[in-house]
Amino acid sequence: MHETSDIDGPGPDFAARHARYPEAQIRKILNDTRTIALVGASANPARPSWIVLKYLIDRGYAVTPVNPGLAGQDLLGRRVVAALADIPESIDMVEIFRNSAAAGPLVDEALALDPLPKVIWMQLGVRDDAAAARAEARGVTVIMNRCPKIEYGRLSGEIGWTGVNSRILSAKKPVLAGRGVQRLTIAERGKRPD
Repeated sequence: MHETSDIDGPGPDFAARHARYPEAQIRKILNDTRTIALVGASANPARPSWIVLKYLIDRGYAVTPVNPGLAGQDLLGRRVVAALADIPESIDMVEIFRNSAAAGPLVDEALALDPLPKVIWMQLGVRDDAAAARAEARGVTVIMNRCPKIEYGRLSGEIGWTGVNSRILSAKKPVLAGRGVQRLTIAERGKRPD
């Protein structure tokens, strides 16, 4: 368990632990996650939240868009809900696609769920150390200032096709996720997923 204090806030190693995440941790989260609540989903295809929603759905995740302004509508074939509590099934990961000021109340909303999500993931530019400490104190893994689409693309090798350095070197053939050239999985290279 990570050391936190209600009086002092996150412990001294907190910032260092959340500055960079081990590749194995990110890969495990993305492999183990099946259901995702994407808070801040947009109906505008030009918005990053719509692009991430589509990408995660295309990679086989069961994603529920959360946006009170769009509640009841369908987004990419998924019914939009107003709040996390409106999702009838358990959620493995809550993806926060809102600003840092909104992250704290959204983390508290996630912590009110039963069962708790396994992961709270805050999008690029979103960080709330106090909220993350509250979640970690309840046993929830927290990732901040990262994008699951970028991490999936980096770990699968897809992102390298656009000229981005994925920081992964391997002579092993990547595992295809299905039909199409750029549909790779994050399975360990050279091994077929079960």
